[in-house]
Amino acid sequence: MRGGIARAGTIAVAVCMAALLFAGAGCQRKDQGAAAEKLRVVATLFPLYDFAGNVGGDRAEVTLLLPPGVEAHSYEPKPRDVVRVTTADVFIFTGKFMEPWVEGFLKGVNQPKLSVIDASRGIVLVDVKGEEDHTHGKNEAGHGHGTVDPHIWLDFANARKMVDTIAEGFAAKDPPNREFYLKNAAVYNAKLDDLDRGYRETLATCQKKVIIHGGHFAFGYLARRYGLTYEAAYGGSPDAEPTARRLVELKNKLKQHGVDYVYYEELITPRVAEVLAKETGAKLLKHPSHALADDRSCGGKALGGLTEHDRAGDGSVIAPVNARDLDDRRLADPERLI
Repeated sequence: MRGGIARAGTIAVAVCMAALLFAGAGCQRKDQGAAAEKLRVVATLFPLYDFAGNVGGDRAEVTLLLPPGVEAHSYEPKPRDVVRVTTADVFIFTGKFMEPWVEGFLKGVNQPKLSVIDASRGIVLVDVKGEEDHTHGKNEAGHGHGTVDPHIWLDFANARKMVDTIAEGFAAKDPPNREFYLKNAAVYNAKLDDLDRGYRETLATCQKKVIIHGGHFAFGYLARRYGLTYEAAYGGSPDAEPTARRLVELKNKLKQHGVDYVYYEELITPRVAEVLAKETGAKLLKHPSHALADDRSCGGKALGGLTEHDRAGDGSVIAPVNARDLDDRRLADPERLI
């Protein structure tokens, strides 16, 4: 089956790309050859870490900035982080709405030759309020990043643009290897195209396309791209709380659509999801969202091996994402990318 997605008659939970994950301060891609000959790259989040590693190949040494169990929006950089970036050639971040701390952080980095890549360049960010009618993700509890949804990599079209932006940044920093980086980007993007097709073909066979998420509005891009109905408990802030009215709405939606699973994120206390599950008899499903709670993505592992999709006893796609059977970082097998 294309993309490794289990075909099913109902969707109980989001079929999410594992690029949502990032973790592991000190995670490092270890390649052969002299480190001095490679681009030294620091990426803030796991999707960027993986994109950069595949574009840079054996001509880049890529490390991941955020430590395990840390929420990206509210991260507070440490002095050692400044030191790491000061010794780097390239720094990559998702954008000012995903990592609002980056602007202030870079002011403390004394590295005139540092190339800074904003991976969101050229991407139109979706306004959460503008998406509410489409995904029904009510925004009643405030925002961690204003009204903008910064989880741009969950749309494969955006992911491809991010890969190209990173490749262009590497090429500008290391002109002799320009063609190498651009070729690697094209190969990676071809695999993203395959994944995109796999999602569309598989989701087209599903009778129900409803995601009930007991957390903040994080999967709007995914829902928008594949025509899913996305019900989030609250808006952009992971630390927000939904209103009593919103809880009643979600409870009714679970019953209305016959959804048996409530989604929640690993790093966020699942109080909302637990209440909904208790009230409706639904089961809980955990997704390691912006960061893993441990160091499961360390050791040069790739996006491809970070997700497995399982099938519930009734044939529903439950798809809890985990890090079992991690692949080689090359993403050689497109069917392991999701």
